[in-house]
Amino acid sequence: MADERFGGSVRSIAGDADTLSSQTSNDNKDVVGQVSDTMRTAYDKTVESAAEGAQTVKDAAIAGHDFLKKVMEENPHTTTMVALGIGLLIGYVAHRPPRRRGWWD
Repeated sequence: MADERFGGSVRSIAGDADTLSSQTSNDNKDVVGQVSDTMRTAYDKTVESAAEGAQTVKDAAIAGHDFLKKVMEENPHTTTMVALGIGLLIGYVAHRPPRRRGWWD
């Protein structure tokens, strides 16, 4: 008799627990979906920003190359003198003095 009396209430509590767990899992699914959407949006924005940055760097490099090419073609003698000066500067900086040979040096 006690089993019959408590059996119904236990079943109703179990049913309530199942309903509550299904509602909780639905809420969790919604939260996970929102987080996933937010992360995907952030990832897409990051990829787009990186692509724009790479394109900007590429455009700057091309513009610099075109400028130098134009200057070198218009002023070949100046370009030669600048290259010679840079070479001499590098040679001077990289030069090591000769080793001393004896006490009189």
